[in-house]
Amino acid sequence: MALTWVDFGQGQPLNGREFQLMRDDKVYIDQISSEDNFGGKIKLTYIKGLLQWYGLASYMGLVANGGVDQTRTFTGWRLKDIGSGNMYNVLSGFTVNIGKVQVAPNFLYQKPIEGPIPAYVLAPGRPRNILDDPFSVRSNRETVAGELLITYDPTPGTWMYEWDNDRAEDAKFAISADFVYRHLPTTQDAAIGILGNGRTSFVFPGATPALDLWEANTRIVSKINPNLGVIANLYVGNGQANGSDARTIDRYGFDLRTIFKKTKLIAIGKFNDWGPFDYHRDFNLTFPIQLIADFSVELGKPDWYMLPGTKVGIRGTHRTLNKYSPRYSPVKTIDAAGNWVPDPNAIGFPDGNEWEI
Repeated sequence: MALTWVDFGQGQPLNGREFQLMRDDKVYIDQISSEDNFGGKIKLTYIKGLLQWYGLASYMGLVANGGVDQTRTFTGWRLKDIGSGNMYNVLSGFTVNIGKVQVAPNFLYQKPIEGPIPAYVLAPGRPRNILDDPFSVRSNRETVAGELLITYDPTPGTWMYEWDNDRAEDAKFAISADFVYRHLPTTQDAAIGILGNGRTSFVFPGATPALDLWEANTRIVSKINPNLGVIANLYVGNGQANGSDARTIDRYGFDLRTIFKKTKLIAIGKFNDWGPFDYHRDFNLTFPIQLIADFSVELGKPDWYMLPGTKVGIRGTHRTLNKYSPRYSPVKTIDAAGNWVPDPNAIGFPDGNEWEI
């Protein structure tokens, strides 16, 4: 048994700042005090033979935002301590190596010290947000989650979860499959959005509802020989917007990269998923189909990363659009101000499409 680290962090001093809290559907006013700036974490690890185990527990005051710890513990788990304030949590997981296969279950429980204020609360109560309040409940929302990660890696010298594994991996075939299930029994506080001018920020009127979310991810790496390699990332699951739109999406997709001698092919497919920019998820803007193909020939040796290089190639993007997509305009109608505006909810029109080469 080893005590890996103990950390006591102090948050940004916000003493005296007022905040709202709820008790039995009633809203009260409180103030940040000095003890709300502090938190602590403790992490234990145990290794014996083919078994590796860790346990982590933390208690972080209302404004003790210590930041995410990027340390990888034993394997590539997605459930981690998020480093937020206003939270206490427990994480525990273990790995078992069976030949070239590693099986690694993981568990997370976290809960905010002061829970979110829902959108239905009566004024002057309101959901908190990070601009007007000393803290808010977002990624630190109450969560009970489980994860199962299975890895087949015949060449552990090039670790599957190292940051540069795309380039360094030398296995003819290696694969990881990860399944995460999150039980989210409460809503969140409000998120911040940015208007179309790219400068003006605003507060969403609420947040997405309580929901159970799941996602499965698979990564396949195959370096067949020094001149030929394939990397594929696949995902499927459901998801919620960052803003207040309650619509849940069921999405799936893939990212395929292939290098053969001096040529490189990138193929990306996303189905019923958000677009490429942050505001797409903020406003829950999705496209039925997004396809990207990028084929290039490089003067030097192609790299798995999109680094600068001298190359010539062609790239094509194709998207279909429906009523949940930006720029979808099957027909126009006159609004109350007398302007012609798109009517994405018009009945009887096919999906739109857009493309670029």
